[in-house]
Amino acid sequence: MRRVLILVCMAVLLVIAGCTQQVEQTGQGAGSEQGGVHASEPASAGETSSESATPEKAATLVLATTTSTYNSGLLDVLNAEFQKKYNVMVEVHAVGTGAALRMGKDGEVDVVLVHARTKEDKFLEEGWGINRRNVMYNDFILVGPPGDPAGVRGMSNVSEAFRKIAEAKAKFVSRGDNSGTHTKELAIWELAGVTPGGEWYEETGQGMGKTLTIASEKQAYTLTDRGTFLAYRGKLDLEVMVEGPVKGGDPVLANPYAVIAVNPKKYPDRNYELAMLYIGFLTSPEGQKLIENYKKNGEQLFYPDALVDRENYNQYLPVTVHGLYNEEGEPYTGITLPPKG
Repeated sequence: MRRVLILVCMAVLLVIAGCTQQVEQTGQGAGSEQGGVHASEPASAGETSSESATPEKAATLVLATTTSTYNSGLLDVLNAEFQKKYNVMVEVHAVGTGAALRMGKDGEVDVVLVHARTKEDKFLEEGWGINRRNVMYNDFILVGPPGDPAGVRGMSNVSEAFRKIAEAKAKFVSRGDNSGTHTKELAIWELAGVTPGGEWYEETGQGMGKTLTIASEKQAYTLTDRGTFLAYRGKLDLEVMVEGPVKGGDPVLANPYAVIAVNPKKYPDRNYELAMLYIGFLTSPEGQKLIENYKKNGEQLFYPDALVDRENYNQYLPVTVHGLYNEEGEPYTGITLPPKG
């Protein structure tokens, strides 16, 4: 009997030992599973980090702009920083303002960077663009051959200088391309009371850089934005004849630049979000600083105009809405000039 009891007790002990071992193995298995889950999280994190380390395919923003921003070299600086910051490629169509706005109207681009306020206002009024913002300004200048055959050097009134050029039938080269510069030139001829034409007046149908080159070769006068002239000056046999407002000259020659998003209501397939990201970048302290610091041969080409002490609501609305005068009752030029002195 004692032997039977001993055998029963041993059997019970074996069963208990087996159960305990099974519980320990199960616990180790669960722990191992949990350890696997925790281990897989870092592994997943490692995979995610590896994926993020591999550059994603850059999105593309389509921009139509003026030849002056392109020829001056400023656009390369701005777009390189924008791409670096947001991993967004900028597909640039450097054309005249008229052509740039036409591309916006036709839904071929996401955003436009232009400089002809009357054309911009029509673009806004017709609903093709929204969220216009001032970006920067420089000015137009009248340049001509060193010999100055029309005798206009140093004049303070650009329309009077144009009149003298016409009277002298001195050679004048026009862009003739419906650009912002061409629009400004035609407005000055109108102020001068002159309809240009004849052998002395030639239209190139080209951008600013090529037009300057042709004017230099033909020893002719032409109207140019200051930025492109400074960028090309070393290659030209031309000199400044009439200054714009940046150097205290005729305020008629003010040259403000603005950026406008193409209206997504008109073209929902255009990338409105990237357009607004670009507008935000250009008008941010970072973008404005890049504009301010961009120079050629030690001279500043453009002046930032997005950050001001008081909001300039004129920038959002067409002139037909806000009127032709600023708050001081002076003619509205579209730019905020630096304090005199």
